[in-house]
Amino acid sequence: MAQKKFRMRNWFWIPLCFLLFLVFTTKVALAKSDYVLPYPSAMPGSIFYKLNLIKEEVLRYWYFGDFGQFKYNLSKSDKYLVEAKTLFEYKQYFLGLNALYKSKGYYNKSYPFLLKAHNKGKDTRNNLILFESASVKHIEILLRMKSEIPEEFTWEPEKSSPTKLYLHKEIEDSIKARQK
Repeated sequence: MAQKKFRMRNWFWIPLCFLLFLVFTTKVALAKSDYVLPYPSAMPGSIFYKLNLIKEEVLRYWYFGDFGQFKYNLSKSDKYLVEAKTLFEYKQYFLGLNALYKSKGYYNKSYPFLLKAHNKGKDTRNNLILFESASVKHIEILLRMKSEIPEEFTWEPEKSSPTKLYLHKEIEDSIKARQK
């Protein structure tokens, strides 16, 4: 009889402990957009990074047409934004800033292709929604990055003079480009 009571208590406490574990270990995500950014690919310094750059250059010609170029440029903007975010997290500010420049460049190239398709009479509604979702997500990530990194950073290369990097200014420029 005592053994039966012990089993019944276990069946009560085990699910309760599991539920408490889930409640206290789950984080709430306050995302403004359902748009999902890609997982970071190979990072600078890796042999695979150089191979990805070569692959990227070749694929630039593979995606033809207005919609193809739009999606290609938007995906590269996503990729470099995630790369910048990751590099900033590891305090690699110089490399992160370069990735941020690339992200902004690809982002600025994407919309003209969408506009060109619209001017040709193509249905661009779904791609416009995609572009707006990407803009919201990019701004969300950029604002988070801005709150986590220093306003300025002095980068000191080994064999040349130090360079001051204005990180917040560059992030603000990237945000403005996405708000247009």
